[in-house]
Amino acid sequence: MMYSPDDAQLYADHHTTLESPLLARLNRETHVQLLHARMLSGHAQGRLLSMVSHMIRPRRVLELGTFTGYSALCLAEGMAADGVLHTVEQNPELESRIRRYVREASAESRIQLHIGNARDIVPTLAETWDLVFIDADKINNDAYYELVLPQVRPGGFLLIDNVLWGGKVLNGYPVKPSDKDTHAVRAFNDKVQADERVENVFLPLRDGLFLVRKR
Repeated sequence: MMYSPDDAQLYADHHTTLESPLLARLNRETHVQLLHARMLSGHAQGRLLSMVSHMIRPRRVLELGTFTGYSALCLAEGMAADGVLHTVEQNPELESRIRRYVREASAESRIQLHIGNARDIVPTLAETWDLVFIDADKINNDAYYELVLPQVRPGGFLLIDNVLWGGKVLNGYPVKPSDKDTHAVRAFNDKVQADERVENVFLPLRDGLFLVRKR
């Protein structure tokens, strides 16, 4: 018997460790109060981010695209005892909500929020990254990748979200010339696959997640 991707995702969700009550509240609040709530990482992806972080035990983490802070809180769960996560969000209207949840998680000393343009902020952060999560505007994936890769330590990791882009990257999907985001995601995916500086695995979780290791 064939099954649908939705059925498989539901089964996977039911066999994945539950999110914390705080994350569950942030998840629900985001969906009830904000437009574009699908931008939230959510339960299954959040648990994966936490698991990867626990596996790596990073001291320095960079996130581009905080949204309401869900993924930052997940990534922070697995950091080393002296770890710090820098997260960059362009929308200042989200700042108070992010800071409120970081405070409720007692993570104010471990999560540093920066409001502004990532291409302006990242060069000011004198860090070597163990783990980078890119989840910002997709048309600039390549720019962000090239911006942060030199700062990632050899053997360090990058995660890039939404690389399936609703299935529009798949061969045979009719993409209009004016659909610049889809063309950008397709070109970025092909670039990572051909990039000899890294090793990569494409995970078809949710809207697609690239797991990349710098050689």
